[in-house]
Amino acid sequence: MRRIRHLLFSASAATALAAALLAWPASDNAQAFPPTPKENVLNHLRSISGNHIISGQHNKEPASAPGQYTQQVKDVTGQYPGLWGGDLMFTPADVANRQRVVDQAKTEWANGSLVSLTWHVCPPTGGSGCAFEGGVKSRITDAQFTQTVTDGTALNAAWKQRLDEAVPYLRQLKDAGIPVLFRPLHEMNESWNWWGNRPGPGGSARLFQITRDHLAGTRGLDNLIWVWNVQDNPAGGWSNYYPGDRYADVVSLDVWYKNHPSSADYQQLRSIAGTKPMALAETGKMPTAALLESQPRWAWFMMWSEHLRGNNSNAEIQAAYFHPRVLNQGEFAPSSAASTGPITGLAGKCVDARASGTANGTVVQLYGCAPGVAQTWSAAGDGTVRNPHSGRCLDIAGGATANGTAVQLWDCNGSAAQQWRHDTSTGALRNPASGRCLDVTGNTSADGTRLQIWDCTGGANQRWALPG
Repeated sequence: MRRIRHLLFSASAATALAAALLAWPASDNAQAFPPTPKENVLNHLRSISGNHIISGQHNKEPASAPGQYTQQVKDVTGQYPGLWGGDLMFTPADVANRQRVVDQAKTEWANGSLVSLTWHVCPPTGGSGCAFEGGVKSRITDAQFTQTVTDGTALNAAWKQRLDEAVPYLRQLKDAGIPVLFRPLHEMNESWNWWGNRPGPGGSARLFQITRDHLAGTRGLDNLIWVWNVQDNPAGGWSNYYPGDRYADVVSLDVWYKNHPSSADYQQLRSIAGTKPMALAETGKMPTAALLESQPRWAWFMMWSEHLRGNNSNAEIQAAYFHPRVLNQGEFAPSSAASTGPITGLAGKCVDARASGTANGTVVQLYGCAPGVAQTWSAAGDGTVRNPHSGRCLDIAGGATANGTAVQLWDCNGSAAQQWRHDTSTGALRNPASGRCLDVTGNTSADGTRLQIWDCTGGANQRWALPG
């Protein structure tokens, strides 16, 4: 079974002080995610595109309970999501309590989860707080919308003032070095909200552009990662709402017309995204193994609050969180560069490319540690372990998954046989596709002992310290 041991150690993993897809040891007073520029998060999203997806859970109102649904995930799975979702909200009581949301975002980041914020924002024709019905869910006139997106008008000034109400909270996250996956004006191809259903260059996309220009440009919030979003409306034409590559960092889809995005939905969004990361920003059903296999470009999924348990069985939730492609809290870290050095294991000896070989099929073994190219390894957020001297990756021979399959050097190809995850609580280096761990054959520390994969046991011959 996948992640049995991860579940046993979930309490320590949830508070791990250094956790990563390939995580290096850290000092006891380090945060799981240290302050980092937003580009590191984007780099990580790009690196996992096509091979992994980050689990996410949204937390809707009230602002006084900004972690209630992520806790439900923990109750069901024993793990926390890799992405926490919050909202700047709209009712007067929740607007007045935004600090609780920001404090939760700081906590989630410190615990090793990415942070996402959306905003069910009230229209500029009214006050800072409003009801959902008749407020967020309302329609302003075409003339009022045109004024909102036209510089120098009263409603344009009112919109920028509305944005400024969020600046003190977003700036706290900037000052803490926390990038935010920011998803304003979501589902802009829908008519339920006051900002949506206005295609073309002067419509909803223009409001998105003004919003980014004001917050990122005028107010200097360079920690915001701008997530553009549409709903899976069968009317299509989503590109008519796209603000342009300069304004969208991530392209995302909310899935409400059906349980999962169709192949046509996926292809339509891919045509807009190009090389940008893609995400399932809202969903009511957990992704299935079939979906993750057929639509591998999604970088994260975000389960919508009450739909977690209201629309999914415990078995469905667990199946998603335990899937080999899915990254939860403690299983990845945004990083701009790989850490390079030796990998040490049993009896303090090192992972070694036999005779400093560089050819495909070179034996990977345990050997006494010594400086040199044969024992230099580089590990990064894409899940691979590379030998820089040869340019080849740590690979399971033939892509096999059976106990005793040898580990070797092979051309880096992004296959499942070259994916590894380091569990910081146990030291295990696990291959998700097989569910097995990097293992010293026969539990012997003699020089030249070949490395293999084997059922994860927690033994000393499966404990590895990665470079850092």
